[in-house]
Amino acid sequence: MKNLFTLAFVAFFAFAFTPNNVGEGTPVDTNKSVITWKGYKVTGEHAGILKVKNGNLDFTDGKLTGGSFDIDMASLEVTDLKAGQGKEKLEGHLKSADFFGTEKFPTAKFEITKVVSRGKAGEYKITGNVTIKETTKEIKFNTMVTEANGVKTAKADITLDRSDFNVRYGSGSFFDGLGDKTIYDEFDLAVSLVVK
Repeated sequence: MKNLFTLAFVAFFAFAFTPNNVGEGTPVDTNKSVITWKGYKVTGEHAGILKVKNGNLDFTDGKLTGGSFDIDMASLEVTDLKAGQGKEKLEGHLKSADFFGTEKFPTAKFEITKVVSRGKAGEYKITGNVTIKETTKEIKFNTMVTEANGVKTAKADITLDRSDFNVRYGSGSFFDGLGDKTIYDEFDLAVSLVVK
């Protein structure tokens, strides 16, 4: 009985006096978070969205210190085309093995490895690892974290080279004579993560 009381006291003491400024993962609101993508080709561009599957952002004393999130690649949607006007065909092609192979690789991942303040409140330079089709690359980009009504939103614009992740269909970097069928390697992501 005495040992039980001692154990309970120690547990209470540890809980009561644990500093509250330790970084803790705050879950991402997947219903409000979204990733907008844009890809480019010689004859134009296409745009769409991807859903955030799960994730968290770490804050210490209100400052961003880390985090990670997963992207549901099977949720890939084209938004600049209408149903029956090429939307379904393009979505199917982008999900196929020619591009992101979402059946075999249903999830892409990003994990923050370093956060550096840019000198203004809420502005950070992020270093992290992005994994697409089981290939991991380090990337760097700037992000802005704002807060309103107790809700934090982290936004970032990121440019990736798809050929780094073995996505080479229609790439002028690997195939000759494509002409106006060339699809550029770089594509843009506008990431918006919402946490409470």
